[in-house]
Amino acid sequence: MKIALGQINPTVGDFSGNCAKIVDFAQRARAGGAGLVLFPELSVCGYPPRDLVERPSFVARNHETAERIALATRGIAVICGLVTPAQAATGKSVMNSAALLMDGKIAFVQSKMLLPTYDVFDEMRNFAPARSQALFPFCGKQMALTICEDAWNDKHFWNKRLYTFDPVETLLGMGGNFMLNISASPFWIGKRELRHRMLASIARNYRTPVAMVNQVGGDDSLIFDGSSLVLNAAGDVVAQANSFEEDLILFDPDALTGDMHEQADGETCSVYRALVLGTRDYVRKCGFRQVIIGLSGGIDSALTAAIAADAVGPANVIGVGMPGPYSSPGSIEDARALAANLGIRFELLCITDTFESYRQTLRKTFAGLKEDVTEENIQSRIRGTLLMALSNKFGALVLSTGNKSELGVGYCTLYGDMAGGLAVISDVPKTMVYQLAHYVNARRAVIPQASLEKPPSAELRPDQKDSDSLPPYEVLDAILEDYVEDMHSAETIAAERGFDIALVRNVIRMVDRVEYKRQQAAPGLKVSAKAFGYGRRLPIAAKIEV
Repeated sequence: MKIALGQINPTVGDFSGNCAKIVDFAQRARAGGAGLVLFPELSVCGYPPRDLVERPSFVARNHETAERIALATRGIAVICGLVTPAQAATGKSVMNSAALLMDGKIAFVQSKMLLPTYDVFDEMRNFAPARSQALFPFCGKQMALTICEDAWNDKHFWNKRLYTFDPVETLLGMGGNFMLNISASPFWIGKRELRHRMLASIARNYRTPVAMVNQVGGDDSLIFDGSSLVLNAAGDVVAQANSFEEDLILFDPDALTGDMHEQADGETCSVYRALVLGTRDYVRKCGFRQVIIGLSGGIDSALTAAIAADAVGPANVIGVGMPGPYSSPGSIEDARALAANLGIRFELLCITDTFESYRQTLRKTFAGLKEDVTEENIQSRIRGTLLMALSNKFGALVLSTGNKSELGVGYCTLYGDMAGGLAVISDVPKTMVYQLAHYVNARRAVIPQASLEKPPSAELRPDQKDSDSLPPYEVLDAILEDYVEDMHSAETIAAERGFDIALVRNVIRMVDRVEYKRQQAAPGLKVSAKAFGYGRRLPIAAKIEV
C-alpha cells in the first residue's frame, strides 16, 4: 500500500474551496494506489488563520468541514490539519491539530506541542500547546505524527534549541518507526536546504524514514514553497514534490521508493518563482483580477512588471508611464518598450502640468524658500494619486515597486511611490534586483538593456542619481543584511566588512529613523530570513543609540 503527499494551496477561511481541493487530491491518490494521503498543517482552514480562530463560528465551520471531508473520502485514510478545541480550563481555547480521517469519521487527533513565537510566527497568541502525543498504527508501522515546528527541535542538529522538549524524540522513543510531518513552512532564501538537512538529520540519527508534506502558495506576505519530500533512514531523498506549485506524489513506505519531481534550481530561480507565486496568490485571494504598475523606465518597475505578467498574465497588467519635468526621453521609451515586450497595456499620463499647478498653489506659502525634497515628494505623490485613481476606476490592484534597499533607508515617499496594495520586491535588495532582471532576460529579453545599464535615478530633479544620497548599492546592501537580518553592531559590520565606521553608523541611523514609513507600507512578499513587516517588530517612537 502506498502513501501520498497532497501538496495543496489552501486559502485561509475558504472552507468549501479547501474541502473540494482535499477531496479531489484524496481521490486522485486513491486512484494511484494510495491507502493514506497527508495534507499540510491547518489545510482545512488555511494557514496562518491568526485571530480568526478566536471566532467560534470559524472553529465550528472548520470542524464541520473536516467531518464532510471524512465522509467524502471513504476508501482512503486522510491526514489533514485543522483547529480543535483545547481541553484545559485556562489558556487559549483552541489547538493546532492534525486529524486522521478513516471510514467516514475522525479516528485520531494529534495536536501541536511546540508553538513558534519568533520572526513571522506568533502561534502562542492563538493556540494552546498539546500536553501529550501518541502514536497510531498504519500499514504495519507505528506512525509518529508531528506538526511543523514539532520537528524543529532536534538536539543532534541545532546548536541552541528553542524548546526544552522534543516531540520527535519522545514519539520515536515510544516505539515510533516512521515519522510523518505536516507543515506550513514558509520560504526564504536557504530555507529549503535547511529544512532538508534538518529532516535528514532526524532520519539518520533515529534510523527512521521521514515523510514531510508542506503547504504551497502565498498568504499575505508569506510564500510557501511546497518542496515536500520523503527520506529513508539514511537521510536520502526517495520521493519529492515540485517547488512553488501544487503537486501529488506517492511513495512505497516499505521499499522507500517514490515519485521524484523537479524542484526549483538555484537561489535566483527560487526567489523569482516565489515572487511570482506570492503575487499571483495575493491578487487572486484578495479578489482582484488586474494589477497596475507605475513604469518609470527603471530596473525596479521593470522587474515588478515582469513578475506581474508571469503571475496574472499580460492581459491583466496595466503599465502607466508618468513622465515629469525631469524625466529623460530615454526613460519614457524604456517604459514603453518594456510594456511592448511584455505584451501589457501601456498608458502615458504626463504630470508636468499637474506639478506646476501644485507649485503655483504653494508659491505664496513657500515664498523665499528654496526648492528641496518637498518638490521631489510632490511629484511622487502626484504619481501615487494617479495610480490610485486608475485603481478605483478599473478595480485593479496597484503594485508598488520599491526594493528592500530603498525601504530600508527610507529612500521612498509616503503616499507616493509607496502607494499600493502589495509591495512585490520590498524584500529584494537592489543588487538582487539586477540578478533577477538578468534571470528574466535570460529566459526572454523583455527588460530593455538601458534599464539594466543606466545609473539608478528617481528623476525628481535635474541629473539626479541614487548615488547622490546613498552609498553604492553593493555597500548599502551588505550593511543592511548585517544590521537587519543578522542584527550586527556598527562596530562589527565595519570591522568585518572593512567599511568606514561613520558610513555604517549613518546607514543604521537612516534605517532606525524611518520605521514610521515602513509600518505604513503595503504588505511585502518575504524572501529573506528577516523581512521588513510583521516579522520585524520595532517601536516607532524610540531613540536608538548607534
